[in-house]
Amino acid sequence: MIKEFVQKYDKQVHRFLEILPGSFSWSLILFPVWGSFWIPHYVAYYIILFDIFWLYKSAALAITAVISHLKLKASQKYDWLEDAKKLPNFNKVHHLIVVPTYKEPLKTIERGVDSIADQDFPKNQISVCLAFEEREGGEGRQKSAVLVKKYKDVFANLLVTFHPDIPSEVKGKSSNEAYGGKYAKKILVDKQKLDINYMTVTSKDADGVFSEKYLSALTYYFLINENRYLHFWQPVILYYTNIWRVPAPIRVMNSLGSVWQTASNSRTDRLVNFSMYSLSLKLLDEVGYWDVDVIPEDFRLFFKSFFAKDGKVEVEPIFLPVYADAAESTTYFKSLVNFYEQEKRWAWGVSDDAYFIKKWLTHTHIPFWRRTVRVFKVLEDHFLWPVNWFAITLGATIPVILNPVFAQTVMGQNLPRVSFGILSACWIFLATILIIDFRQRPKREGEVSLIKKIMMPFEFVLMPVVTLIFSALPGIDAHTRLMLGKYLEYKVTEKV
Repeated sequence: MIKEFVQKYDKQVHRFLEILPGSFSWSLILFPVWGSFWIPHYVAYYIILFDIFWLYKSAALAITAVISHLKLKASQKYDWLEDAKKLPNFNKVHHLIVVPTYKEPLKTIERGVDSIADQDFPKNQISVCLAFEEREGGEGRQKSAVLVKKYKDVFANLLVTFHPDIPSEVKGKSSNEAYGGKYAKKILVDKQKLDINYMTVTSKDADGVFSEKYLSALTYYFLINENRYLHFWQPVILYYTNIWRVPAPIRVMNSLGSVWQTASNSRTDRLVNFSMYSLSLKLLDEVGYWDVDVIPEDFRLFFKSFFAKDGKVEVEPIFLPVYADAAESTTYFKSLVNFYEQEKRWAWGVSDDAYFIKKWLTHTHIPFWRRTVRVFKVLEDHFLWPVNWFAITLGATIPVILNPVFAQTVMGQNLPRVSFGILSACWIFLATILIIDFRQRPKREGEVSLIKKIMMPFEFVLMPVVTLIFSALPGIDAHTRLMLGKYLEYKVTEKV
C-alpha cells in the first residue's frame, strides 16, 4: 500500500521528504529556545540525552580511529603485490581510473596522475580516463594535450573525454563521470574486448594522490572476494597534501575530517563510499553508471547499487591512504570562503535523503533491518549535521538564561553541571584524536620556529568557533535551501 502511494504521488512525496531535513534540524535547534518558556524540564532531558549521545559518538570515533590508524600503518608496510600475484587470474585484472576535472590546475592533475604512474602494480593493466568538461573550452584542450604527451606511453590506455553540456543533466562530477565511464567501457570492453568480469573502476578526484600500493591491495581484495560484483572498496582519505599552507581554521577542520575518515573505515556497518573509491565495472555497468541529474555522486551510487541488488551491496575498507587537498585559495579570506562553499556542497548530500527514504519505503522485499540500518545511519548523520553544535555548545545555558524561574529549581541548577560533566569526558577522546592526527600528518618542511611549535596544539582552541562557521552554518544553509526549494548549483572547490 505504501509502495503504491509513493509511486502514485512521487513528486509530492519527494518534495515533502526534501522539506523534512530542514524542518527537523530547525525544530531541534529552536526547541531549547521556545521550550525553555513552556516545558523547560523536557528541554533539560533533551540536552542531557544529547550530551550522552555525543559522549558515545566521541568515544566510538576515538576507539575506531585508533584501530584504523594501526591498520593503516600495518597496510602501508605490507607487500600486497606479492600476495596478489599468487592468486588465480591476476593477469586478467584491469583497473580503470576515472579522473573528473574542471578548471583544475595542470600541476594538480599531474600530481594525481603521477601517483597512478607510481603504482607498484603493472602499468599495462591500468587505464586512465581524464574526464574534462567541454565548457572549460580551450584551456581544457591545452591541458589535455600536455597530459597526453606526458602519459600516453605510461599506461595501457590514456583516454580523454570532454563532457558536453546536456540540458537534461546537472553540471557536476556525477554527470561528468557517467560520460567518461560509459565512453571508457565502449573502448576497453566493446572495442578492445577486455574482460569486464575482471575490471575495476576507481573514481579519483583530480587532487587525489594514491598510496603506491593501492591498486595492488585493490587487486588482492577483488580477487579473494566471492561477492566482488557486489562490493565497493574505500581507502582512507586524508586532507594533508597542503595542510601546512592553509589557514589555521581550515587546518583544524581538515585534521578532524581526516581522523573522522580514518575512523569510518573501521565502521563497516555504516561505511559508505566517499569521494574516492573503487568498484567492479560489471556492477557499475549493471546499475547504469552515475546519475546525471544530481550533484552528490558517491552516496547516491552506493544506494542506487544497494537497492538495485536487493540490499546485498557492501563497502569493504582498504587501509591505505589517499591524500587530498584542503580547500585553499590565493588569499586567507578567499581560502575561508572556498572552504565554506566546499562544506556546503558536502552538506548538500542531504538532498539525496528523499531518494534514500523512497527506496527504503518501496523496496520492502529487502529484509527490514538490512535496509533500515543502512539508510537510517546516513539519515542520522545528515539530519543532525547542523544540530550538533547548537545542542552541545549552547543547549545547557539556554533554559537557565531564558527562564529565571526554572534556573532556581534543582534541575535548573544542576543542568549546566551535569552537561559540563558529561562533555568534559569528551576531552579524553579529543586528545586521542589529536594524537592520531599528529602521527598521521606529514612532517612540516623547513625550519619551524619554537613559537609555532608551541602554538600548534592550541589551534584546537578555535574548534568551537571553527565548527560553528564551517560545519553547523554550511549544514543549516544546505538544509534551508533544500527546504525552500532553492537548489544548489555545483561549484568546484578551487585549487591553487
